[in-house]
Amino acid sequence: MSGHSNAPSAVAIPGADSRLYNHDLAPVAAEGRTWGVFSIFAMWMSDVHSVGGYTFAASLFFLGLTGWEVLLVMVAGITAVYFLMNLIGRPSLKYGTPFPVVARMSFGVMGANIAAALRGIVGIVWYGVQTYFASKAVQVLVLAFFPGAEAWTHSGFFGLSALGWSSFLFMWLFQLLIFLNGMETIRKFIDFCGPVVYIVMFALALWIVAQTGTSSLSLQLSPRTEGSAIGHMANAAMLIVAYFAALLLNFGDFSRFARDERAMKVGNFLGLPVNFIVFAIITVIVTAGTVKVFGQAIMDPVAIVERIGNPWVVALGSVTFIVATMGINIVANFVSPAYDISNLYPEKIDFRLGGLITSILSVMVCPWIFVSSPQAITIFVSIFGAALGPMFGIMVADYYLVKRQQVVLADLYSMSPNGSLYFDGGWNRKALIALGLSGFVSIGLSLLGAYAVIPNVDWGWLIGAALGAGLYRALMRHQVPSLSRPGVVA
Repeated sequence: MSGHSNAPSAVAIPGADSRLYNHDLAPVAAEGRTWGVFSIFAMWMSDVHSVGGYTFAASLFFLGLTGWEVLLVMVAGITAVYFLMNLIGRPSLKYGTPFPVVARMSFGVMGANIAAALRGIVGIVWYGVQTYFASKAVQVLVLAFFPGAEAWTHSGFFGLSALGWSSFLFMWLFQLLIFLNGMETIRKFIDFCGPVVYIVMFALALWIVAQTGTSSLSLQLSPRTEGSAIGHMANAAMLIVAYFAALLLNFGDFSRFARDERAMKVGNFLGLPVNFIVFAIITVIVTAGTVKVFGQAIMDPVAIVERIGNPWVVALGSVTFIVATMGINIVANFVSPAYDISNLYPEKIDFRLGGLITSILSVMVCPWIFVSSPQAITIFVSIFGAALGPMFGIMVADYYLVKRQQVVLADLYSMSPNGSLYFDGGWNRKALIALGLSGFVSIGLSLLGAYAVIPNVDWGWLIGAALGAGLYRALMRHQVPSLSRPGVVA
């Protein structure tokens, strides 16, 4: 993105090594910090207001808890997410650096590539999956207005029909054109995405209530489950934390653009506790209403508007959730791998090229085949998802407990053996040991739960994060990095 008119201002780092520095990985200058409270709030709306977010929120009310217990769980889980996001966002806010550069603080200037690669793989896969989901809404839209296109669904190749391929490639190209314009265009786009979904969701909820009366306002969607309510509630709270696991690593990719800490914290508060709970309540009202209107609980909003039958309603709903899916793809699945890939070879790959590579790799994943295999999804989520918790724990423990929130900014971009973040040839082996050991435990627990060897609970992320933080702090207890070199003020 260097030289691009949409590129934010960057702080020049004298003597920065070209293997670690380019315009997009550099600290954002004060004039480039344009994200206020609303932009952070809208970013979270874009992340939550998606077909996947809708399904997840509705599923919480099918866990055998009462409606009020679910609300209590939501408050506890999303409040925990709020505080954790503030923790991981603060170093990027202070120094103006994206996730892969912040990872250099704990893993070393070269070791951070491992953390970036793991997060990048997760983003690329889910980018392809979300693009495929959005393309299904495009297909619904085409069939609503051009029924003759149904003939294109009978033939195809490599797992997709001709209409499926056309819809997928349309979404792929449409997203790419927006994304390649840079972070300022991304900010403006997600400022639009979240609010517009609310408009349609409120309209859908009002239509449901008009059809069913006040019975849809009940928050009870499943019978009470036998057993400990506290245990079920704790598992549900951890499920909420795990849902945000990816952004609990790379929220710094966005907080680096915040105007100040108040903008980050207030935007996070409105976008997480407030927004998540309001969206979940609207979701459960709509889902409860579908039981009476259609005879079954429908947790796919696109399927709901499709059943209404009016082509203009189908068009409005489909377009809205296409926009919503694009919003979450930006926030959770595009920005991070674009930076992560750039971090692997800063001399040749900037943010825009990293984004293009992300898009190409997302097609090569063949997401339509991936989502058709529950086993593939289980293994992927278990292995890569469970590795995110330990990385979070290590990075937070390093910044707050080891470095005490003090880092020499110039050392983030230095390959000098005298640099405080050079460690052993650019690799902090202690961080890698902590990641390997804690990751082995969290991944093992996730796999054992997924294959019913042990009860399938959602504590893998928390156990991995706590174990990673504890091991790292213990291994680093005698190592205090030198802060004698003058830093560069962001």
